[in-house]
Amino acid sequence: MKHATDKALDKLEDLIKEIRKFGKLKEKQRGIFYMKSIAFLHFHEDLAGLFGDLRIDNDFERFSVNSPDEKKAFLSKIKSAIENCKFD
Repeated sequence: MKHATDKALDKLEDLIKEIRKFGKLKEKQRGIFYMKSIAFLHFHEDLAGLFGDLRIDNDFERFSVNSPDEKKAFLSKIKSAIENCKFD
């Protein structure tokens, strides 16, 4: 599974705009977010669709972000991961 291209990220722009509102995250490259100096969130694409990889504790977990409901659930997971972050 490859990292999301700019064309794929265009499809996620509404989601990315919402992620940018989380003040503790820094977008080092479009669609690639860090918390402090630790990689926290990025996106992938393949034939099955678009996916967000989110660091929860010390591991990345992959979430489908293709439908509005999936995007909403992913935002909730991000909020929870930020609140429970052990490296803040």
